[in-house]
Amino acid sequence: MSVKSLRQTVQGLLPSLTPVRFVAEDGAPVAGPPAGYTEPPVGTLREAYRRMVLGRRFDTQATALTKQGRLAVYPSSRGQEACQVGAVLALRPDDWLFPTYRDSVALVTRGIDPVEVLTLLRGDWHCGYDPAATRVAPQCTPLATQVLHATGMAESLRRKGADGVAMALIGDGATSEGDFHEALNFAAVFRAPVVFFVQNNQYAISVPLARQTAAPALAYKGIGHGVRSEQVDGNDAVAVLAVLASAVAHARAGHGPVLVEAHTYRMDAHTNADDATRYRRDEEVERWRAADPVERLETYLRSRGALTDADTAALREEAEELAAALRAGMNADSVLDPLELFDHVYAEPTPQLREQRDRLAAELAAATQAQED
Repeated sequence: MSVKSLRQTVQGLLPSLTPVRFVAEDGAPVAGPPAGYTEPPVGTLREAYRRMVLGRRFDTQATALTKQGRLAVYPSSRGQEACQVGAVLALRPDDWLFPTYRDSVALVTRGIDPVEVLTLLRGDWHCGYDPAATRVAPQCTPLATQVLHATGMAESLRRKGADGVAMALIGDGATSEGDFHEALNFAAVFRAPVVFFVQNNQYAISVPLARQTAAPALAYKGIGHGVRSEQVDGNDAVAVLAVLASAVAHARAGHGPVLVEAHTYRMDAHTNADDATRYRRDEEVERWRAADPVERLETYLRSRGALTDADTAALREEAEELAAALRAGMNADSVLDPLELFDHVYAEPTPQLREQRDRLAAELAAATQAQED
């Protein structure tokens, strides 16, 4: 490869020097649109705003349910709504999404019943929805393992001649895992149609970004693997939608994987079991609160005459209806069957499993009979 060709190849992989942005923190458009990106249609932005409002209400309701003891744990994504919603809106229904434990709002945006979304965090099932029907993998708790799964799914789609895309949602801490780098390397070599979307919310639980990496940005971690990379203001929904639309189109066209880093912030603690005041200052949280993605998009749409008081009032009412339905669903006691312990262990149960299941069934039947007697 000539020096000129090498330089062109490298330039095609490098992310923007600063995160791509269309809208500033105060909701005003930035001077000059980012080169290479097109602002999404107003209709798409209005739908993104609607989904972000609903997502935030879901998030606050889930947090409240945790405090009431209805959930075992809940990792809030408050402040990351632009990323959660933008990721889903960038995909087609037949594309695949591989979420983490913090991506519940993305699942709600995908159209999954909010009660089913919280089934895992309630402790009722490993996954409360049908991954094959929704094309959403189970929410992943171990860091970065879902990145390998997404890459494998993307490669299977490519080999079958389908034009589907897989998107893996990743936290900043997961980029320090070996699985992350293995997935990027495999995807680049085989040109798998996968988008790696890193939501850099500045902390891996309590570990700040500066203690995780010396890279100028996490987006640069794709360069060494030959993966096209980009970074975006993760609290600017307009920019997130534009960048992810471009990344998905690139992967779908057969040009290989894309790594996108979104600079965002987790407004609440890591989970309800975490005390964030032990490792970050209130001043830092307030700085990011001023860049709130929901308020930023609302201000921008109002300035363009694309959002009215009547619109926001209707959305608030819709959000309250969602919260009420979620409360009702979560307040209903779960119907648990101990025999489900043996379901899905193997596609075809082994003789030993059948024996154990039959023994448990007999014990349960005897206990029921004893209560009736």
